[in-house]
Amino acid sequence: MNTISKPFAVLILIITALATGFWWGSSRQPASTPVFATDPAETAPAERQILYYRNPMGLPDTSPVPKKDSMGMDYIPVYADEKSLTDSTAVHISIEKIQKLGVRTETAAHRMLHRTVQALATVQANERLLYTVSPKFEGWIQRLHVSTTGQKIKKGEALMDVYSPELITAQHDYLIAAKGMHWVRDSDPDVQAKMQRLSKNALQRLYNWDIAESDLRRLQHEGSPMTYLPLRSAVNGIVIAKNAVQGKRFMPGDILYEIADLSHVWVLAEVFEQDLHMLQPEQTATISVDAYPDRIFTGRVTFIYPTVTPETRTTRVRIELANEAALLKPDMYARVEFSATHGSHAVLTIPNSAILDSGLKKMVLIALGAGRFEPRAIKTGMQADEYTEVLSGLEAGEAVVTRANFLIDAESNLKAALTGFNPSTADTQVGMHHKPADTSAHAHHGTGVIQSIDWTNATVAIAHDPIASLKWPAMTMDFHVTDPALLQSVKPGQTIGFMLTEQPADGYIITQMHPMADNAASTGHSSH
Repeated sequence: MNTISKPFAVLILIITALATGFWWGSSRQPASTPVFATDPAETAPAERQILYYRNPMGLPDTSPVPKKDSMGMDYIPVYADEKSLTDSTAVHISIEKIQKLGVRTETAAHRMLHRTVQALATVQANERLLYTVSPKFEGWIQRLHVSTTGQKIKKGEALMDVYSPELITAQHDYLIAAKGMHWVRDSDPDVQAKMQRLSKNALQRLYNWDIAESDLRRLQHEGSPMTYLPLRSAVNGIVIAKNAVQGKRFMPGDILYEIADLSHVWVLAEVFEQDLHMLQPEQTATISVDAYPDRIFTGRVTFIYPTVTPETRTTRVRIELANEAALLKPDMYARVEFSATHGSHAVLTIPNSAILDSGLKKMVLIALGAGRFEPRAIKTGMQADEYTEVLSGLEAGEAVVTRANFLIDAESNLKAALTGFNPSTADTQVGMHHKPADTSAHAHHGTGVIQSIDWTNATVAIAHDPIASLKWPAMTMDFHVTDPALLQSVKPGQTIGFMLTEQPADGYIITQMHPMADNAASTGHSSH
């Protein structure tokens, strides 16, 4: 027993000595390579740098400062040391290729928008300066002095000589009354007054029949009725219609001539309904016609018609202008330009060439520097001659690509397509089996009740429970679905489970959806 314990005790002593030596040697290591840091300041992590704050719903909206969205949710900070949404969606292009493509950028800035609204138009006679020659008595046309349409006439010029028994009788009545005034000049005052009224009424009757003052003076001077009396023009103008024929019988109310005074004309422009908000009465307009390509005519808007033409979706706008030289003629085609300013304050704008419009959404490419470009969806407002108003999706100071953006967009789409066909390096190694990518890494699961379905836009309104992975409270929201066929298996009022993924341009969209038992989500919806 003693022979066994003695070697064991020696072994214990040797192990103890080795451990003591190892400890002593470790404690003698130089201070420049410590095993454990002793300065707390050196171990404290550096403060993370916040690049910007992004929309919690995945919408293309960022902010340089903390803020809340329309539903009261805090914007999510994006740090410099993490792979942000911008990094994952950015298009990387070499500096050499950027130079070859001729890429140009311009900064989004606030500007006053000026727009020129263009419209086609026709010249028309001023309706206020249209006249007709329509006798108020029956008669016959004895002789025409103005015998052609388009003939220019002056005020007081004779149009035709007419014969009318009624007119001759009226002349006789006046002459008799005038002579009666002479006969009763020494009679009772009452008799003189009655005769004066008869004379005045007979003369007024001739005035009412549009007999000219000069012809009535001639009647008074000659003292005998005229068989043929001239009908004269009451205005200066152009004959635009003539129904008078020599020898023709006419009745009261027959229109024998139509005369237009073209010293002032109307230009009737057909303006598209989306441009009407840019126009207002008294606004200046410039008019050009093919007949005088070197002349510009200026008028003013006097009336915007209250109806829209269904076939062309245009509204007629009236412009009035002087036409003393008679250069503008009725039914001429014209081109009209209205210069308009958008509001009274500057708005955020980008060049028109920066916008990539797919028809369903509008995108821009943000220049991030170092050959990186981020595609981003925006919402636009008014479009002016060179710039477009940006309502959301962009901040002032961000640089957008204005030239070669279609080429960059095409290259980014090509890269995205090829990524789905190129196997990873690990998958091509011998003995390795293909493993599908984990698409659930950025997916978020939720439950809720369907409120409504929009088949046209492939959207569904869901009153969902809180989604912990997104820190979303319970609320009702509209979501797009990746495949409209998903909507065929559900209906309004049904409780469902769904999976969301974040898309760079479209925000959060539903990729999976399935009905579930009503009691599976009844707890979360008891508050709705």
